[in-house]
Amino acid sequence: MMKQRSPWLFWTGGLVLLVAIYAASQYTQAATNPDHHDTPIPHTAQVEIIAQGLHHPWGLAPLPNGDILVTERSGALRRVSMDGTVSDPLAGVPDVYAEGQGGLLDVVLDPNFAKTRTLFLSYAEAQGDTSGTAVARAVLTETGLEDVRVIFRQHPKVKGSNHFGSRLVFAHDGNLFVTLGERFDHMDQAQTLDNHLGKVIRITPTGAPAPQNPFVDQPTALPEIWSYGHRNPQGAARHPQTGQIWIHEHGPRGGDEINIPKPGANYGWPKASYGRHYSLMPIKDDHAGQGFAEPLYQWTPSIAPSGMAFYTGQAFPQWQGNLFIGALAGQHLVRLVLDGNTVVEEHRLLEGKGWRIRAISQGQDGALYLLTDDDNGQLVKLVPASL
Repeated sequence: MMKQRSPWLFWTGGLVLLVAIYAASQYTQAATNPDHHDTPIPHTAQVEIIAQGLHHPWGLAPLPNGDILVTERSGALRRVSMDGTVSDPLAGVPDVYAEGQGGLLDVVLDPNFAKTRTLFLSYAEAQGDTSGTAVARAVLTETGLEDVRVIFRQHPKVKGSNHFGSRLVFAHDGNLFVTLGERFDHMDQAQTLDNHLGKVIRITPTGAPAPQNPFVDQPTALPEIWSYGHRNPQGAARHPQTGQIWIHEHGPRGGDEINIPKPGANYGWPKASYGRHYSLMPIKDDHAGQGFAEPLYQWTPSIAPSGMAFYTGQAFPQWQGNLFIGALAGQHLVRLVLDGNTVVEEHRLLEGKGWRIRAISQGQDGALYLLTDDDNGQLVKLVPASL
């Protein structure tokens, strides 16, 4: 005899279907950006592979002599010369938590590096079964790092191996901005000021809260915080004209954002996003109506952005003032044409190569350097084509 199905099953099944349909409609409606252009590398540029065999490279810093420092997520810091020579791992790197998205992450040179030989590293640091983002400063020698000091530790350390953020960028005034992820399972903490999860912070080169930070006089807030309500910011750069710090951050299913973090501003995560949760549940895409800052630009569907650089070099005059961003899931290089703070054109370069572009930097020679995130990662150079 056939069993009669419970009306409750029909009701719940219908509800799930309606939620999924609604979520999908929100996901589609959120794609509001200008049309992008799938653009091959122009005839004035060519691609050179400088080095291969890098293990999930994450950050790069061009040195004054033309060499490039490269971090590998597994914990190695290497020096790569323009003839493709990759050094052995440099000594003195702090122990890293190399699990999931954690490991040795960004590297940036001190603004006075030519005199001080000082650099800064961001990385995932373990404590028991918890971890968090840390920042260390050190002096670079011919063989490794010396005088290594941890100047910042994300509070609190939590369980999990995702969303460490970790981009480093210096402001004109010499203070250091650090982007910090909300550690995935702890997204609600991005909305509170008693922790460093889902925040952009601003510190001095010694790790102290920078003067005039927006919450230094608020007893219930951590004084390093510059802005909050972020998800997982993996791109940061200083605008060459305005000096403002620009960031981008991963959305969930869609809703990758570009923001210019203002002091004390709340960017909405997880209460506002143009994406949807991985469970398909929708998120309000109304930022301003909830008192949050609207993103400058967003991608839905997601491209999974990582790395960011403004181009100011002479090698490619037609790209001056453009903003370049890597795309992990999209496997291309984004070139954004700007009019002030407005994106007026989006171009997608290097499509079809299958490269998960993790980091971007302009070299001393005016070329663009890229890292591809892979077991056999590459250091790639874009240069003017030979005549």
